Amino acid sequence: MNKAKLTAATVVIIGGLFNTAVCAQANLGYVTDSRGAVVKSPSNLCWRTNAWTPSMATAECDPDLVPKPAPKPVPKPAPKPVAKPAPAKPVPVTKPEAKPAPVQPLAPRAAVAPKVCDTSVTLTADESFAFGKAVLSSAAKARLDKDIIARLAGCARVDAISIEGHSDRLGSQQGNQTLSMQRAEAVKAYLLGKSAPAKVVSASGKGATAPVKACPDSGGRKQLIACLAPNRRVVVNIKGTGK
Repeated sequence: MNKAKLTAATVVIIGGLFNTAVCAQANLGYVTDSRGAVVKSPSNLCWRTNAWTPSMATAECDPDLVPKPAPKPVPKPAPKPVAKPAPAKPVPVTKPEAKPAPVQPLAPRAAVAPKVCDTSVTLTADESFAFGKAVLSSAAKARLDKDIIARLAGCARVDAISIEGHSDRLGSQQGNQTLSMQRAEAVKAYLLGKSAPAKVVSASGKGATAPVKACPDSGGRKQLIACLAPNRRVVVNIKGTGK
C-alpha cells in the first residue's frame, strides 16, 4: 500500500516538473504553471529559469531591473506674450535756421558838393520901367516872382541879395545916379514885400558908369534912346546855399 502511494506521488511530481518545464520553455525567463502564471516561492519571489537574463526581467518579478519608461517631457509653459514696444514718436525735424545774408559794408559816401542858390537876373528897362521912371511894371513883378522869389524858396541859406540899378548916358550924371538908385530901391522894396530876408538885401545905383552897349549920337534922339535901352537895367545877384 505504501509503495503504491509513493509511486503515485512520484508520477505527480514528475508530471509537474514536465509541465513546469514546458511552461518554462514558453516563458523562458521565469517558471510558470499550466495557467501561464509565474511560479513564486513562499516568500513571493519568482522562480527564474537557467535561460534568464536581465533583459528578460519583468515588472512583476524584477521591477528594479525593468527599464524605466522615459519620463514624459514636461510641456514648457507657453511663452509669455512680449509686450510690443510703443512706437517711437517721430523726432521733429528742425529746419536749420536760415543764416542772415552777410551785411555788406556801406560804401563811403562820396563827398557831395553843397548845392548853391547863386543866380543873376537882369531886368531890362523896357520890361521893368518906363523911360525916365522908377515904377516897376507888371511884367517886371512877374519876372521877379519867377526868377527871384521862386529861387529863394529853394535855398537853405541866403547869404546876400545885391540889387544894382543902371542908367544910360542921356541926361546929367546926378540925374542918372539918382534914377538908377530909385530903380534899385523899387526892386528891393518888392522883394522885401515877398519875404526876402531884409538883413542880406542891399541896393545901389551905378548911374551910367557900367554901360553894356555904346551907341552913336547920329540918327536922332528917338533912335538913340532905343539903341541905349540895354544900359537901362536892374541886375539882381543872389549868393546862397541850396537845400
